[in-house]
Amino acid sequence: MPEPDSRPRFAFAIQATDGRARTGVIHMQRGDIRTPAFMPVGTAATVKAMRTEEVAASGADIILGNTYHLMLRPTAERVAALGGLHRFMNWSKPILTDSGGYQVMSLSALRKMSEQGVEFSSHLDGSRHLLTPERSMEIQRLLGSDIVMAFDECTPHPATHEQAAQSMALSMRWARRSRDGFDSGEAHASRAALFGIQQGGLYQDLRGESAAALTDIGFDGYAIGGLAVGEGQAAMFEVLDYAPGMLPADRPRYLMGVGKPDDIVGAVMRGVDMFDCVLPTRSGRNGQAFTWSGPVNIRNAKHRDDAGPLDPDCACPVCATYSRAYLHHLVKSGEILGAMLMTQHNVWFYQQLMAALRAAIAGQRLESFAASFLDRYKASR
Repeated sequence: MPEPDSRPRFAFAIQATDGRARTGVIHMQRGDIRTPAFMPVGTAATVKAMRTEEVAASGADIILGNTYHLMLRPTAERVAALGGLHRFMNWSKPILTDSGGYQVMSLSALRKMSEQGVEFSSHLDGSRHLLTPERSMEIQRLLGSDIVMAFDECTPHPATHEQAAQSMALSMRWARRSRDGFDSGEAHASRAALFGIQQGGLYQDLRGESAAALTDIGFDGYAIGGLAVGEGQAAMFEVLDYAPGMLPADRPRYLMGVGKPDDIVGAVMRGVDMFDCVLPTRSGRNGQAFTWSGPVNIRNAKHRDDAGPLDPDCACPVCATYSRAYLHHLVKSGEILGAMLMTQHNVWFYQQLMAALRAAIAGQRLESFAASFLDRYKASR
């Protein structure tokens, strides 16, 4: 596997805009990331049910790894001893790792939070661990991440203004410590990037305070956190009507944990550049496909005699090779191949959607593309 070369550590070039939407390229040592970009989720050093060669063939420029899961198994130290996450999982392109904050915050019955960090019990064996901003930076350094996320508290939903304010303030203090911890690992900081995470729940004033604090600290890119946690699409879009514009315009904006195809289209129109979500892989394993004509439940009996492709407008190998009837049979029979093929299609579909969005922005036709896509996508509901 090639080592990082003399390419820039991190540079973001916006190539075209259409309204608030942007298309461009993030240049990193392990390769370019075309934006808007969707990152398949590789939680435990694998995009579930796919080989890395298949993920790359789909058009993905970057994938996401999970700090919490990897620190517990196989451990960051073991991954580092084996040459880093890229070598470990045979992926040569950039990897973004989350900070672990979201996972430990979700373990409400197993964790204790303080100014120092979060002490929690492993869901695997009950062992106790302390995750702090400094430890999160160390783990992501050991993994060899290309884009490192600051350690934060994902504000729960619903939250009062006071609760969201306290949570956001803690995250901003942790962001400062993350910056310091990242910079202390000089060799890693010389080739990796660090993203800060805006918090503040559904409150515009708190989002503004968070953006100002993060900008004062200074990051390579900025994430919008604390959304897609149960607030619904309308409330999410209401926040996205103002939150991206609070962040530096010359840096990438990453909406964490989003989402469904129509979520992504709406967020791109509001100025977001990067996305990740488990939906393509999780839905694929559960028999749901995303298509240009809307979601398809392949378990439905109406597909059992359908000799046509999953999506006639999809360019993926699955749609070129297998029928809906065959996929229905595999999924209903619980065959592993069913999960593999459904997942492969979904990951390809998401990458085709991102390519179409980039082309629409570059061609100054995003509004018409989005209207056409959404009309067709939602017609099946």
